[in-house]
Amino acid sequence: MTSTRRPTPPLFSQLDVSSATRPQPALSARDEQTELLREMLASQDRTNELLEDLASTLAATQKQRANELNQWRQAHPALATACREAAEALTRVQIDYLDRMTEEINDTSDDMVEGDFMLNEFIDRYGPRLAHLNGVIQVLAQLSSVPNPANSHG
Repeated sequence: MTSTRRPTPPLFSQLDVSSATRPQPALSARDEQTELLREMLASQDRTNELLEDLASTLAATQKQRANELNQWRQAHPALATACREAAEALTRVQIDYLDRMTEEINDTSDDMVEGDFMLNEFIDRYGPRLAHLNGVIQVLAQLSSVPNPANSHG
């Protein structure tokens, strides 16, 4: 068998690393500070644009939600009134609940400080109930609230 040897390419090749453009002259400290301040100003301008976009998006979402609630209230006026009455009643229940809760805190605060068991018992007893009660009151209040005329037109 005849074998033809092919020449192997060289492992290293030359690479031109010289710059085709002229190097920038070194900036003075004052010019460098000025350029840095310009870059910071441009970055701040961009941040302001993004914040304005975010604010307008949030405002549009809030306006849409207010319109939807207003339409719901107009479609269900009796239910909106019932929600208002229920929210007022639950607010009275919440006040009584908070009164009992704060009384227990004042009576057992030393025990809660000294032992995790008492604190955990207190949180387990009052925490979920208070969170759920607040959530229900908030929903009822939103469904029953009278829309702000300044926000409902536009």
